[in-house]
Amino acid sequence: MNSAKTHFPKKEILLELQDVWKTYQMGSESLDVLRGVSVSIYKGEFVTILGPSGSGKSTLMNLVGILDIPTRGHILLEKKDLSHLSESALAQLRGKKIGFVFQQFNLIHTLSALENVILPTIFQNVPQTQRIERAKELLALVGLADRMHHRPNELSGGQQQRVAIARALVNNPEIILADEPTGNLDSQSGKQIMELLTTLHEKEKKTIILVTHDQSLVRHAQRTISLRDGKIVSITNK
Repeated sequence: MNSAKTHFPKKEILLELQDVWKTYQMGSESLDVLRGVSVSIYKGEFVTILGPSGSGKSTLMNLVGILDIPTRGHILLEKKDLSHLSESALAQLRGKKIGFVFQQFNLIHTLSALENVILPTIFQNVPQTQRIERAKELLALVGLADRMHHRPNELSGGQQQRVAIARALVNNPEIILADEPTGNLDSQSGKQIMELLTTLHEKEKKTIILVTHDQSLVRHAQRTISLRDGKIVSITNK
């Protein structure tokens, strides 16, 4: 009989946190928001980071998204220790490897949907023709080919979030980091966004990291990392 290892090859670690602490100085007092977090995110998986307000999940999201650095410990992306990189190198890596989807959409209201999607490519020096072609393809992928010239105030909340997802994908990142992506949406629009993220995971093979306090979203993920008081209290598989 073949071994389990033969049937189930070892997963490739994409992102790894090793004994990560994040401490903020509040006057003469120190506040440990994250306390010794160690976890691995595997390439191509759908992970939920779940926790109530004050659990440290937003701080963890900022670290995972290379928006901040830990006070102690190490973060490795594709085995590269990020603590050794300059701010400009971190910004370049963030722009190439991670696509962000936020609760507030964060679209520029003076730009069309197409222009909003194109925007991140400018900072990666993508040729203009390629930028426009890629943005149009992604807006079609999220079902907004007929809305690409509309500005955000001419779109529903669900449509704005789909524009934000297209923008997150435009540089073909390895990771999609979604922070409460359904938080400002009605239930039907929220369902559509979760279906879109699931499709990106299953068909586009994207690594999805979903940060939320909503227990109902856990069912979409393969693995759930639960935080409380700055520590991981459980990791559960689907």
